[in-house]
Amino acid sequence: MYTTVVDPRTLCEHLNDPAWVVIDCRSDLAHPDAGQAAYARGHIPGAFYASLEGVLTGAKTGRNGRHPLPEAEHFARFLRQAGVGEQTQVVAYDGGGDMYAARLWFLARWLGHEATAILDGGYAAWIEAGYPVSTETPAPRSTMAPIGARIRPETTAKAGEIMAALGSSRQLVLDARSPDRFAGQNETIDPVAGHIPGARNRYFKENYDARGRMKPPEQLRAEFAAAGITVPQQVVHQCGSGISACVNLLAMEHAGLRGSQLYPGSWSEWISDPSRPIARQ
Repeated sequence: MYTTVVDPRTLCEHLNDPAWVVIDCRSDLAHPDAGQAAYARGHIPGAFYASLEGVLTGAKTGRNGRHPLPEAEHFARFLRQAGVGEQTQVVAYDGGGDMYAARLWFLARWLGHEATAILDGGYAAWIEAGYPVSTETPAPRSTMAPIGARIRPETTAKAGEIMAALGSSRQLVLDARSPDRFAGQNETIDPVAGHIPGARNRYFKENYDARGRMKPPEQLRAEFAAAGITVPQQVVHQCGSGISACVNLLAMEHAGLRGSQLYPGSWSEWISDPSRPIARQ
């Protein structure tokens, strides 16, 4: 069972394995249709497509962030139609060195499906290896033991819980946004700049090497330790809207630092309530 990353060669060896399901998550925040267009031009054979807005995001209320979690049943239904059962190995991929596959990885684990991994290096690594591509859309699949919609509440943290623990040693908020946005500079996405008071910053791209591969577990573990992150159960991950934060969470799991949480609403939800404090540096 693969629970964090899987290399292209291993996936290619299982391409026709009915116990494996591949999901294309390519997307672009600035161009919402780019992922679907990329999928249509070519994808890993047999891969299903999961759009950011249609599958990986739920209904927006104006107070729950830009990319709230989907309804559990809605996401579980998508997985069931892709043929995901209780014993299925799920592999998600994006362009490589990105954040969208990690979002699906988190959502699957949020529903209790541990056998979920991202393709190391994404689609770029698949192409680089010379493996086959397809333009065919697979038909819905069925499985003998379909996945259910059983939420694991311990995987997420709410704004009120974060507020209650501000300034406490029992909580470490880790912000995955770029350093300039974390510092309250060059904010072009959200209407308010800054960060949650006391948060630390680790840009999600720091978890990948120059080729877009996830860094080795021992290197990640050393980097997190150097940042003072040694007790994963104290860590709450956030970003702008709960997407790139999933990469930091995945990297910690890959490093053997298990048990951290995601704040799904992240900064875009935090600032929707003017009574919540903000910090800038």
